[in-house]
Amino acid sequence: MVGAHLVGSINFDDAETTMRTAAEHLGDRLKRIPDGEVGERFHWIVFQADRLGQADGIERVGDTPIPLRMLDMRPVRIADGVRAQDLVLPPLGYADAALESYAVFSRLQREGVIPVGTRFQVSLPTPLGVVGSFVRAQDREAFEPVYERALAGELDRILDGVPHEELAIQWDAALEFAMLEGLTGFTGERYEWFDDVWAGTSERLARQIDRVPADVEVGVHLCYGDVAEKHFVEPSDTGNLVRFANLVTGAAHRPLTWLHLPVPIERDDDAYFAPLAELGLPAETELYLGLVHREDGAEGAARRIRAATRSVPRRFGVATECGFGRAPEGTTVPLFEAHRAVAAAW
Repeated sequence: MVGAHLVGSINFDDAETTMRTAAEHLGDRLKRIPDGEVGERFHWIVFQADRLGQADGIERVGDTPIPLRMLDMRPVRIADGVRAQDLVLPPLGYADAALESYAVFSRLQREGVIPVGTRFQVSLPTPLGVVGSFVRAQDREAFEPVYERALAGELDRILDGVPHEELAIQWDAALEFAMLEGLTGFTGERYEWFDDVWAGTSERLARQIDRVPADVEVGVHLCYGDVAEKHFVEPSDTGNLVRFANLVTGAAHRPLTWLHLPVPIERDDDAYFAPLAELGLPAETELYLGLVHREDGAEGAARRIRAATRSVPRRFGVATECGFGRAPEGTTVPLFEAHRAVAAAW
């Protein structure tokens, strides 16, 4: 069984509700359960701008906050006269959140709520995603290794605090596809600070995959964004997803446990899925297609599954195309049930 996969964010207020509800409706279809990215992580990486802004030697760009709930989305810059290598970043928040949620996960597993053998899933952004989104363009190259070291430290704390046989790490790659699709930021500047966009993005992600020890599962979520449940650009087909995935798996030294990629709601045509025939995943790597959408539920997912099976020469699991932590209230359980219906049928 490949089953279902939960990408990350889920619109409940706390980790225990997320895990209990996921286990109740999808427990025997899930190999991993996330905590729902609750609290300040509700809008993926936006809270990282606030975290970075607390560091000595870092300044916010602009005088007027850009509010999102209690967060300030303004980007940051390295202050004049400060060397990037001298910066000391505050805790980024990922390890603290993971260790707190793992305590809940462990208790629920002991109580029999979460099935034995299910792993605790922690989703992390790629350093490229945070640096490209929230650091002033001219500072990105210098700041990247600073942030990458800090995020590696967060990962190390998680690896020290969660038994490896119970842990799964997912790397979320979204801004990579804004770069690959040739998009620019609000100022019209390129997001990337390197010349070869395909090599630069894929080799960076492979480096993060290789940070995860062999006895810990590692997966990748490929993403075209999810602001107001919309992609930043609609993929014309799976061609760029396949090309990028092949480059990443070719560059990584350790095997990938799973790969997830999106399927837009209107795409139930052969042309969208055809490039997946060239996806070079090893047989042991699980493939999840994000073809479950709240708007048309199990019926729409089944239609997209039928189209996918004509091009994908292997079994695959089902998922939404991104997390659904910002979906309308009351849609989570129906989404879980849609996952279950099509996972069982397929």
